[in-house]
Amino acid sequence: MPPALKIKPGERPRIMAVLNLTPDSFYGGSRVEGLDDALRRVEEFIEEGADFLDVGAESSRPGALPVDAREETDCLVPVVEAVSSRFTIPISVDTCKAVVAERVLDAGAALINDISGLRDSGMAETVARFDAGLIVMHMQGTPTDMQDDPQYDDLFGEILRFLGEAVEKARTAGIRPEKIAVDPGIGFGKLPEHNLALIAGLARFRELGQAVLLGASRKSFIGKVLDLPVDARLEGSLACALMGMLNGADIIRVHDVAPTLRALEMGRAIMNSGSDNA
Repeated sequence: MPPALKIKPGERPRIMAVLNLTPDSFYGGSRVEGLDDALRRVEEFIEEGADFLDVGAESSRPGALPVDAREETDCLVPVVEAVSSRFTIPISVDTCKAVVAERVLDAGAALINDISGLRDSGMAETVARFDAGLIVMHMQGTPTDMQDDPQYDDLFGEILRFLGEAVEKARTAGIRPEKIAVDPGIGFGKLPEHNLALIAGLARFRELGQAVLLGASRKSFIGKVLDLPVDARLEGSLACALMGMLNGADIIRVHDVAPTLRALEMGRAIMNSGSDNA
């Protein structure tokens, strides 16, 4: 059984480690080449303390083009089968196609991370049939055009409404509430100021009654704030993870497992110390 998506008071957020099977993902440190490399990386993630693995075979960086479902499936299934047969870490698969979700769930995945928020009408039913978990994310547009000119009249209201509708679809399809998480979609059709506001106000997404996922690791808004390339964004990513924990994140999706775990554990120790030593 995978760990619960929603944490209990005082617990640190679950850590979801990113494993990219595509050669064009925005951060080279998360890419793997071939099955042996993937298994080696998964073993490292587990040793470093990851709670979940998030595997993707379709880049969602700004400007990325869609990948054919058969190509995506052929890339994902061997890795999911191999990881699930060797390790007990729950596997999330990053896909927005129901046909791909069916294949990877059958191969041993425990969750589907749908960055489109259930735009494929068959996704919720597919996940429900396998009694699997589901993460629904907000994205304005598609990866190809999402950063062209993102605009909002009511940032939180629009995203809350979208995610609320997706959660309702998931529940109606038969997915159990405790297996659903929501993700505001940092960097997906948002300007840097949108991303900063969403992290600062992350607690608002708990209004939906679901676990909340934050995925800010090494994204471009960190580079814009700090004027740093992707390889130098670790400290900015750790700051986002800590703010996410302070503001109610249940799951933090990251590229750097060990540093994030240490930062969160230190932050949790401070948070739980209270005023005993005041």
